[in-house]
This record gives sequence, structure tokens and C-alpha cells, in this order.
Amino acid sequence: MMKTIDYTTHGTCSRSIHVELDGNTIHKVSFEGGCPGNTQGICHLVEGRDADEVIRRLKGIPCRGKTTSCPDQLAHALEELKQQG
Repeated sequence: MMKTIDYTTHGTCSRSIHVELDGNTIHKVSFEGGCPGNTQGICHLVEGRDADEVIRRLKGIPCRGKTTSCPDQLAHALEELKQQG
């Protein structure tokens, strides 16, 4: 079953993340704002991967002295999406 979320980010250069999850597999990810090369790279690396593995790998990554980052915010978006019934 396909689930989607438009997650508003907090504390990052990106403003939001669109995520599509098919079962527990990440189908599509896109960022609005942020560093284009980095966010495109993240998208290409995580699409087709298991959401739990991506959460485990990305959660807690800081950026420029902040306690969060675009990868960390993606992990939060995936957690929120997985909690949807």
C-alpha cells in the first residue's frame, strides 16, 4: 500500500520533503529547497531502500553545528509516515 507525506522540515535549509512509501520500501523522495546536489544525492541513494535501514543510517546526522540536517529530517519524515495507519 502506497503512503505519502509532505513533511515540513525544521532547522534546515530545505523547506519540505515529499516521501512516497510502498510498504516499507521508499518509492520516491524529493526535497523543496536545500543544497540541490546534496538533496538529489540523498534521493537517489534512498529510493528503493528499506525505510527502517534509512532511518537507522540517517537519524541524528547534524549539519553546520545544528542538531539536525536534511538527512536527519528525512529520517523524521519516514518515522512519521510509518506511524500513519
